[in-house]
Amino acid sequence: MQDRLTRSSFCGRVPLARTKRSTPLNNQPAPRAQEDVGHAEPSQEDQGRISALEDLILARLDDDKAQDVVFIDLKGKSAMADGLIVASGRSHRHVGAIADHLLRALKEHGYGKARVEGMPNCDWVLIDTGDVIVHLFRPEVRSFYNIEKIWSVDSPHTTPSTPN
Repeated sequence: MQDRLTRSSFCGRVPLARTKRSTPLNNQPAPRAQEDVGHAEPSQEDQGRISALEDLILARLDDDKAQDVVFIDLKGKSAMADGLIVASGRSHRHVGAIADHLLRALKEHGYGKARVEGMPNCDWVLIDTGDVIVHLFRPEVRSFYNIEKIWSVDSPHTTPSTPN
């Protein structure tokens, strides 16, 4: 009698170990895509906190001389965040300094759980605060990825100029 089950595959026979069935942690089925999963509107307190977060980020970007700052309101458009901010820095160092100063300001004001991607290279730094997502780019990288076009927002550096 054989202890292991085997399965035929293109490369030959692959042994499969027998596994015990585990009991699921949640006995309720997952909601279907058509069902409403109960997304409630944010409370007045949450809206105030989100607005304060947006104001803090925009003020910090202005203080650090970020260029072409664009705020995209995602309320009602996406479940991932309530706002998206896209800005540019003049160089790798400028983008890194903006990101570092923004992270310090978020931590000082009690929003310290922000997640960061792209800090070593500083071509494109993404800061996810949960309610607001911040994209910091070098100008060349920003024009290449064109994040504003995805969310169909006209930004000053991507809008074609019309001759007079």
